[in-house]
Amino acid sequence: MDTISAALGWLVSFASQELLLFAAIGMLLIGVDDLLFDGLWIASTGRGASANFCAARDGGGDESWPLQSGGAVGAEGPLAIFLPAWDEHEVLAETLAHMLTAWDGEDFRIYIGCYPNDQRTILSISDKVSVDHRLRLVVADRPGPTTKGHNLNQLWLALGADERASGRRFAAVVLHDAEDIVHPLELALYRRFLPNHAMVQIPVHAVMSRGSLWISGHYMDEFSEAHGKELRLRSTLGLPIPSAGVGCALSRAAVSLLAMERDGLPFRPESLTEDYEIGILIGSYGLSAMFADMRTEAGDPIVSRGEFPSEFAAAVRQKARWITGIALAGWGHLGWPALPAVRQQQPQGRQGRQGHQGKQARQGRLATWLGRWMLWRDRRAPLAAIIMLAGYLGLAFALIHAAGRSVLGWEGANWGMWLAPLLAINGAMLSWRLAMRAYFTTKNHGPMQGLLSIPRAVVANFVAIFSAYHAVKLYFQMIGTGRTIWTKTHHSRRIANRLKGGSH
Repeated sequence: MDTISAALGWLVSFASQELLLFAAIGMLLIGVDDLLFDGLWIASTGRGASANFCAARDGGGDESWPLQSGGAVGAEGPLAIFLPAWDEHEVLAETLAHMLTAWDGEDFRIYIGCYPNDQRTILSISDKVSVDHRLRLVVADRPGPTTKGHNLNQLWLALGADERASGRRFAAVVLHDAEDIVHPLELALYRRFLPNHAMVQIPVHAVMSRGSLWISGHYMDEFSEAHGKELRLRSTLGLPIPSAGVGCALSRAAVSLLAMERDGLPFRPESLTEDYEIGILIGSYGLSAMFADMRTEAGDPIVSRGEFPSEFAAAVRQKARWITGIALAGWGHLGWPALPAVRQQQPQGRQGRQGHQGKQARQGRLATWLGRWMLWRDRRAPLAAIIMLAGYLGLAFALIHAAGRSVLGWEGANWGMWLAPLLAINGAMLSWRLAMRAYFTTKNHGPMQGLLSIPRAVVANFVAIFSAYHAVKLYFQMIGTGRTIWTKTHHSRRIANRLKGGSH
């Protein structure tokens, strides 16, 4: 029995050491990646595309512009709001009512994509559609659910038909979801910046569901950091910005370009993250994109708000879809595109032109490698999940071995000369990561949520691990069957009246 116990103790110690060593090396590499990104963000914080109150900065310019609802400054013409909907009868009517009220005075039309076999959703909005010309119901050409990309393409075809019938050309396409709570000045912001940018993305703020402090709450932490740092830095560097699929405006010309590249349909129907791909493609074509982090005179952020899953299984399904679309299938769709050089006025003279061309080539190479670095960061989720899983398993085995030493007299573990310093370095970098997340969550949601973001990181890790596993299963299922299904998140809660002031 002593021999068996000793062998078991050695096996547990060996498993713990190997798992922790693998996790420590992986976390070190990812941690260095994050530190480099954070250092670049800190160095560029004074030059971001952001503004306080009503002053709008475009690429660091000095021009100030007061945002006003219903103004005609900037992009002229109606704005098309694309709102795909499958099984949204519980929230869609409320969302439309809020949009119509918030954007009263603006020139827009909401295209609502429904399905012939989703009568509940169609009936929930039929009374509004029948009396308000700003609402346009589009019933898909096949039963649902299809994919969000297919649904959006149906809306694009309806928009083209309306343009031909009326003779009016829309200025832009704005993407939103059926549960979104919009800001009154959102459309005015788009009009201001679309003349100079093919895409404008505003921040997305997650609203925590009642009774879901941990699952729903961790979305607040992740979106606060991603949209407070990741997208802002990419915008500052002039790199492609992934569209969030909500709170995003695409110029009419940009959507037309995508449509021409795809046989008249701009959105990839077989993609699970067609919005993400749109943003990357716009950048790869050399078109400008902007992340617009703006506030009103009262300090109210101009953002799109929405409620995210409040249950563990629903969060895993949603994030598995994101990982599949971005890190797995999206890799195959997009590859590692090269980015064009920054266009500048060409100087006169042969030597001047040669020097200018050489500078453009260097800028293009730098932009390409920076863009590929960002794509790597987008696609590293499955690898990060494996590393985190190894770390948690290694920690569990270490605790089991410690208990065995106390109860069964197992020999002490031989951790080697590298593991302890690696764990110390990773511990310091983990403290930095948690501090950064707490900072961004505090900035958007207050100090209490900022403090809670630290223990919520553990919840986020477990959601990420299970999501990566289900993403791989989903990806191989898609390959095996050749079918892509819109496994959307169910929305049933009504949250508009819980927002402060009731304006958004």
